Amino acid sequence: MFTTSWENRYSLPRLPVVTKRAMVATSQPTAAQAGISIIERGGNAIDAAIAVAAALTVVEPTCNGIGGDAFAIVWFEGKMFALNGSGPAPSSISIEALKQRGFSKMPQRGWETVTVPGIPASWAALSKRFGKLPLTETLKPAIKLANEGYAVSYNLAALWEKSYTEYKEKLNKEEFSNWFTTFAPNGRALQCGEIYSSIDHGRTLDLIAKTDAQAFYKGELAERIDHFSKQYNAFITKEDLANYNVEWIEPLKADYRGFDVWEIPPNGQGISVLMALNILNEIPYIKQQDETFTHYMIEAIKLAMGEASHSITEAKLMKTTTEQLLSCGWSQKARNRIGQNALNPSLEEIPKGGTVYLATADEAGNMVSYIQSNYEEFGSALVVPKTGIALQNRGSNFSLDPNHINALAPGKKTYHTIIPGFITKDGLPVGPFGVMGGFNQPQGHLQILSNLIDKKLNPQATLDAPRWRWLQNKEILVETHFPLHIKKELLKRGHKVETSMDLGLFGRGQIILRKSENGSLIGGCESRTDSLIAVL
Repeated sequence: MFTTSWENRYSLPRLPVVTKRAMVATSQPTAAQAGISIIERGGNAIDAAIAVAAALTVVEPTCNGIGGDAFAIVWFEGKMFALNGSGPAPSSISIEALKQRGFSKMPQRGWETVTVPGIPASWAALSKRFGKLPLTETLKPAIKLANEGYAVSYNLAALWEKSYTEYKEKLNKEEFSNWFTTFAPNGRALQCGEIYSSIDHGRTLDLIAKTDAQAFYKGELAERIDHFSKQYNAFITKEDLANYNVEWIEPLKADYRGFDVWEIPPNGQGISVLMALNILNEIPYIKQQDETFTHYMIEAIKLAMGEASHSITEAKLMKTTTEQLLSCGWSQKARNRIGQNALNPSLEEIPKGGTVYLATADEAGNMVSYIQSNYEEFGSALVVPKTGIALQNRGSNFSLDPNHINALAPGKKTYHTIIPGFITKDGLPVGPFGVMGGFNQPQGHLQILSNLIDKKLNPQATLDAPRWRWLQNKEILVETHFPLHIKKELLKRGHKVETSMDLGLFGRGQIILRKSENGSLIGGCESRTDSLIAVL
């Protein structure tokens, strides 16, 4: 059997991909090819994004699934749109209910962490508003992959093994048995090169396609979720599903050195990227002083994410406005706190997460930045029988402290980690970008933007560049190929720097940029995972 090896991963540089007509970038080759096949059938960038997203629920189940949430930024016919496809906590859940069941803090797995999934509704909403093809066409590649099977890739196999090992040791309750039946059919994790299929998953996708997702929220699939929940006296009900709708929202933006950077507003954490950019905007980038600017970047994201952790929840429940967080007053105050040495910000240890990101572009000029997730690997570890639906554990981000801004409440949306990004300049699209990886995402966005705008790197070089990751307090992780002179300077400034060989800790990104002169596309895909760019 094949083995996974990271040896010589950075021995040769990868080059960006260029094309004239259409481009799809994501973390699995078969999913990227699914998107391009839809454009070949007459679909646009939005149809392609839906096709890729659906295929990813099949070919990368460790990081996302039908039972998760989604966000999207869409450039369509010269205008910017944004979709919030995150779901709320069940209407019957509460802090008191969880405390009565013996919980002093939110668990990481199980029914208490399940929130209403937004992914199927997001596909349907995007298709209805922008698509050229129906879901019955755009979901065909994913259905075929689920029914006929696919070969498990290197990175996917490693994540699968990691989750299986953890679950086998910790998840011995009956409610988790369907996970093992679905994702460990031979009593072990799938290995690299093995063929995996799921007829149940394919049938579920077919039902979603034929009913424009109504089967998931008001039909057969909703009934199955409701029945499974009632079996274990859990909280989510078919009424919670029936009452769900996605939100069309206005994205937030900030100017960074002449480029407009766009992010999804709260309940997402994308605003922390814009806050950090506002801090850095007044700090010039000097190539010969890269180590100093790296220090400023780390301090800026610390302050931005620290503030976000105390301020962000569902938008209508926030006490601090987005205008205040993006104001010159806040950024100046934060900038004044940055000195020569590392700060201790007010934020607890940042957890990890499992997510997929994709970017698409078509010949007509449409572009999509799309992200979806079950949160942590395989989400709640609950799989609805006979459906292949792995339910997310997004609710684990809630607090059981009633005074916390993100305190659990019935029907409330939690502070969300997944954030798509987009860049424009002078009112024209530059392109979509994103980095998966839980609370590492704002840090990944910041580094990508600096690489593109400050260092003027091409998309592939931007993604291949060595990354750092702030953990907590003054603790920083860096990759093995991180420049030694920058690491030494950070240590001198009081950062506690450790080197990690775990590439998964540093996020996985995709970028597509459009040249304004002739409309040609240039893209980069993540060298830290099984990524591919497919083109026409």
